[in-house]
Amino acid sequence: MKKQVVRISILQSSKVATLLYTLFGFIYTLIGIPIIIFGNSQMKIIGIVYLFGPVFMGILGFIFFAIAAAIYNLAASVVGGFEFEVRDVA
Repeated sequence: MKKQVVRISILQSSKVATLLYTLFGFIYTLIGIPIIIFGNSQMKIIGIVYLFGPVFMGILGFIFFAIAAAIYNLAASVVGGFEFEVRDVA
């Protein structure tokens, strides 16, 4: 049985993407903390930027995923959406 994704909810999917990008952004925090502790004054500035990585990634993730979902919805209305096959599994 074939199924087709014809529309993506922009707000809901962007909220999920924001959560995921924010969680992945904590990797930057783990990099930034040692830079702040052990770095010189110039490196500490970079460390502070890394410390706010989750915030930057969350905001940018929301914006760019919303744009991508809107473009997908437009493209899917013209040429059709992603098509995939599903089957029942016992």
